[in-house]
Amino acid sequence: MMLVWPLLVRVQPDDRLDPPFLFLALLPVVIAVMLAELSTGGLDVRVLAVLGVLSAAIAILRGLSAGTGGIELVFFLLILAGRVFGPGFGFVLGVTSLFASALMTAGVGPWLPFQMLVSAWVGMGAGLLPRRLTGRWEIAALAAYGVVAAYVYGLLMNLSGWPFLLGVAIPGHEQTQLSFEPGAPLLENLHRFGVYTLITSTGSFDTGRAVTNAVAILVVGPAVLTTLRRAARRATVVGVVTGPG
Repeated sequence: MMLVWPLLVRVQPDDRLDPPFLFLALLPVVIAVMLAELSTGGLDVRVLAVLGVLSAAIAILRGLSAGTGGIELVFFLLILAGRVFGPGFGFVLGVTSLFASALMTAGVGPWLPFQMLVSAWVGMGAGLLPRRLTGRWEIAALAAYGVVAAYVYGLLMNLSGWPFLLGVAIPGHEQTQLSFEPGAPLLENLHRFGVYTLITSTGSFDTGRAVTNAVAILVVGPAVLTTLRRAARRATVVGVVTGPG
């Protein structure tokens, strides 16, 4: 609902459209519930230590890459960690790592809760991949997932900001053919959004992010998976995928 609510409301075109900040305020509650569930399921202090180390590592990688041209060294490690430690751990890591990186890079803003939530889904999705995949098939599946996740992340982040761009949220400002139009039919706004996404990010930032994810997973994925699994065997967390190596 944090992402799609503007498409569902019905208002007059001249009405001001403000986001319901209640959704953003509820995000810390979601994190607290997830941490409580993980603790109940067997999360020990060693896994918390791993969570802290990985969050810091992802924050540093984000600061080094800065997303220039879509090159982001953030998601490949998030995907690999979610694969090893499971979907719950991947969800929490997505939230904590993006929050930490925002503090380090002065990236705190209204976009941050959306980045945290969508990144959490990226980490969770990696943990939900079939566990029977091993060896080269596992690396290939993770690389393919990294490509898909890159485009989905870009699309959802666009959706979080698009309704408030191009002057649409301010009455009296000129709209374009790509602007969100309050009160318009859902399919019409989805068409506008699809064209907006294709023009602004799909062929540029999203593609750069997808290539970065795939290359990083193919090149360093096997070594990182081995290291993370070695750490996982020394810790306790529900849903750990030990795998070979």
